[in-house]
Parts: sequence; C-alpha cells; structure tokens
Amino acid sequence: MKFADLGLSDELLAAVTAKGYDTPTPIQAQAIPSVLMMRDIIGVAQTGTGKTGSFVLPMIDILSHGRRRALMPRSLILEPTRELAAQVADEFTKYGVNHDLKMALLIGGVQMGDQVKALKDGVDVLIATPGRLMDLFERGKILLTGCDLLVIDEADRMLDMGFIPDIETICSKLPAQRQTLLFSATMPPPIKKLADKFLSNPKYIEVARPASANINIAQHKVMVSSARAKRDVLIELLRNSDVTNAMIFCNRKTTVRDLAKALKQKGFSAGEIHGDMDQSARIAELDRFKKGVVTILVCSDVAARGIDVKGVSHVFNYDTPWHPDDYVHRIGRTGRAGATGKAFTLVAPEDAEAIANVEKLTGLQIPVYELGGGSAKAERPAREDRPAREDKPARDDKPARAERAPRGRKPEPAAVEAVVAEAVVAAEPEEQPRASRPKRDGTKPRPEARQSEPRRAAKHDAAADGDADVWNGPVPSFLGVSAL
Repeated sequence: MKFADLGLSDELLAAVTAKGYDTPTPIQAQAIPSVLMMRDIIGVAQTGTGKTGSFVLPMIDILSHGRRRALMPRSLILEPTRELAAQVADEFTKYGVNHDLKMALLIGGVQMGDQVKALKDGVDVLIATPGRLMDLFERGKILLTGCDLLVIDEADRMLDMGFIPDIETICSKLPAQRQTLLFSATMPPPIKKLADKFLSNPKYIEVARPASANINIAQHKVMVSSARAKRDVLIELLRNSDVTNAMIFCNRKTTVRDLAKALKQKGFSAGEIHGDMDQSARIAELDRFKKGVVTILVCSDVAARGIDVKGVSHVFNYDTPWHPDDYVHRIGRTGRAGATGKAFTLVAPEDAEAIANVEKLTGLQIPVYELGGGSAKAERPAREDRPAREDKPARDDKPARAERAPRGRKPEPAAVEAVVAEAVVAAEPEEQPRASRPKRDGTKPRPEARQSEPRRAAKHDAAADGDADVWNGPVPSFLGVSAL
C-alpha cells in the first residue's frame, strides 16, 4: 500500500513525497482512511511506529476546508510534554507546506504574549500541554466551543503525569459533537474509562501488543555489582559497542547532571536534558544532538516519549525505570521506522524488582550481556581457581613448620624449670636493660632500679589472678629481686 491509496490530497502527497516517504506504516495505513471519514479512533501502538503522522496528515486535509476565527481554535492536540508538542508542530509545518493553515504552540516555559497574539489572530490547529491550556482558559484568553477535532496523544503518559483530571475538564468544554482521536502505547483501565466516556463508537486500531517492545531493538541487561559500578561499566560499553550516537536515561535529574559532567571529563561529546532546564535550553540541547554537535544525550524521562531523532544507534538505561511502561518508551528512541538499534539496561542488586516488572510487562526475558568476555562485574574466582602468584612460593615450597622460627606459646606447668633457666639467660649483662648496666664511674645501680614498678605490679597481678601458666613459686635469690 502507498500513501496515494489512502485518500490524501495531491498537495499533501507532494509534501510527503518531498520528504522521501511513499509507504505508510501499519498504523498510518489503518488510521488515516478512518480519520478522513470523521470517525473516532483509539490507536494503540508502540512508540516509533509513525502514529504522529497517522493524525497529522489527515488533519491537514480536513482543516484545509473551513475558516478560522479569533480565540477559537478549530482543532486541538493535547501533548504531555513540551518536547512532544514542539515535535508535532514541526510535523505540521513540514507536511502543511502546501496548505494555508495557521498553527499555535501553547506550552509552558516560554513567553505567553506571543501565544495570546496568535490566538487572537485565529488558528486552525492548537497544539498544547494541558497545564498551559488550562491557565489561558481560566484567564479567558481562549474559547473551546469552536473546536471540532480533538487529539489526545500519549494518553498513558498523561495518566502517569497526573493530567487526566485536566483532560476531563477540557473535554467537558468542547462541543459534544466532535471527532476525537486517542493514541496510547498502552491501555490501562483509567485510559479505557476515559475513552468510554468521551469517544463515540470509536474504531479500535492496534498494531502491536500493548507494552511490547520493538522487535528491531536488540535488548540486553548488564549485571553490575553495585550502583557505584554503573559509571565505569557504562563508559566501557560506550567505548566498545560501536556507538554512533546514544541516549542515556536516568531516573533522577541530579544523576543526569552528574553523569553528563563525568562523561565530558572522560572525553565524550555529551549533552543533557532534564526538567530543571528551561524550555529554550532543552530545545537548544535537543537540536545540538539532532545535528550531531553532541553524540550522547543524557536524559530524564521528560525526553523518553515521542522524541524522534533519526539514527539513534543505542539507548542505555543507566537506571532501570521505576515504571515498566517507561522502559518501552525509552528504548523506543532507537530502532525507529524499520531501523535497527540496541538497548542496554544496567541492573544493580537494588534494581532487581524493577527489571522483573519490566520483563513481566513485556513478556520478554531480557538476555544478560557479557562484557569483555565475562559479566560486567564478575565475581572473583574461588581461591582454588586463582593461579598462585609467581613472586610468592606455593604452599608446598614453604619450609616445614618445625624449621620455622618458633612461635610464642604459653609454658606448660611441667616446664617451670625451663622457664627459670630462660630467665637466667635473659639476665646476662649484654641483654640487661640500660638501668641494670654499670655506670661509667664504676658504681652499680641500686637493686630496686633493676625492675620497674609497673612490671613488678603486673607480675603480682597475674599471680593474684591464679593463672596456671604464670610462675608463682619462690623467687631464686640469684635473680636479685625481692619477693614482695
């Protein structure tokens, strides 16, 4: 099937052909004719299947007939994030080049003045995030009574971000007689309830099993010994996995910043996108990645869904996502539109439950990737498997215990006489302490100085404790020590 078989106008087909496309994706082939027939649609498709084109292309032809009015957009597309909204706006600009259509982008993080001015001039399509749309609506800057076509994109992401109450409010302000298109990668119960409430006899289109991962993506998990070991393992993967360009996902914004800084210090061309950046900075960083100025983009989940960058060769989950649905969307940044890609997930012991939830959702046992001929952080081999060091003799080459210097041990009670004999030898002049040696003037030190008080006290204490291994008999007179 070709785009020419779907009922699109010649002007639109010319724009599509100019961009190098002639064959629709499966969801486009099923959805576009039904949208042109003004039917409500529920589209369930994994990310990277071309679902944006499945509503943008027919909307351009539908909106080419009609007249725009001030403050009353003719159609509305709701997106969960600013990046997705900006990307859909780019699609309209690209494919609507041969149509006289006006578009407004209503997102946070940018000045509201220009957005309000565009609404006053009248727009055919309004692409908005729910928060900014509700803000302007409550200020009386926009009317929704003239909106005949509504698109709710990435509905499951809307659910994750807590936008469902806002969407219900927005739907209640729209005309009851309208066309509604709902697209989602998964269909959890709250989204099904939303569809049942606001869609009329929708056509259900599913081009892949919900929450399934793209078969064009080679998935791997890399077992690491601890969270601290992840950075070194990631760097080794980046250097040895034929990475052309890559997106690296982290669960926390602080991790994104720290990891991007560390990669730059290691000589990688890395950028970052996270929620603490303002919109202009995020767009600029994404453009740098698209143009190849940076080849590695470290992201939080704000960039996980819908960001379409051609030719992403690898996706790395530095952290296993907390929500298993996010795994599908993260790895969907590669292997898009029929291309192939690779996805690696670093799994520390604390990630065991999260990766188990991912495998349960996708129905796939992700294979373990062997790094450098062994696991990423292999356990040390057992002692019997480790070769003996060459600079130390093996145990068999060591001298027998009898030949070694004798170790100190407590004297047996039966060897008391031997102990006394050793004490006599120890009392010879060359072994005497300095205090017991003759002075230079020929005088001898007083007998009391030959043994310090602490040492005498220690002997006395040991004898008082009744230690069987301590000599407790009469002190021989030749030792010159009083018995106390």
